[in-house]
Amino acid sequence: MSKHHGRESFPAPCIVDEGIAIDRDDIKRLLSDLCHVCYVHTIDGRVSSEGQGFIREIFSNSHQSTLIANGKIYLNIQSFDYLQLSKSSENRACFDLVQDNRQLRLIPVYRTTQEGFSRNIDAETIEAVVTEVLSARLDVQLDDEF
Repeated sequence: MSKHHGRESFPAPCIVDEGIAIDRDDIKRLLSDLCHVCYVHTIDGRVSSEGQGFIREIFSNSHQSTLIANGKIYLNIQSFDYLQLSKSSENRACFDLVQDNRQLRLIPVYRTTQEGFSRNIDAETIEAVVTEVLSARLDVQLDDEF
């Protein structure tokens, strides 16, 4: 081990497929590319609720809550003490966010590219795209008239 200014210097942790992350930046990084997930919320080992949802935001704020409602998930990593990365019995990645006797398990939902694409677009996005296309078409028609 190397010494740096009188202290021992240890290498940074390395987690591959299984392990525990306690650093908030590591937890945020692990969760940042999740989109559509199945979730299971347990308290004292008993299932409190479960379902599916889209992760809309991952943030770190001591004054805000983690919220899951209406198929949308807003994760505050400060709501949890650590993240345990593991595999389910089906060999799928599991992200267990743990705080005392509470656990929120997130399991990514993988779909075919075309199916996933069509379901990941919300109504506001579709409306904005349609509005843009219709506006462009109207501009072309007006240009042709003059």
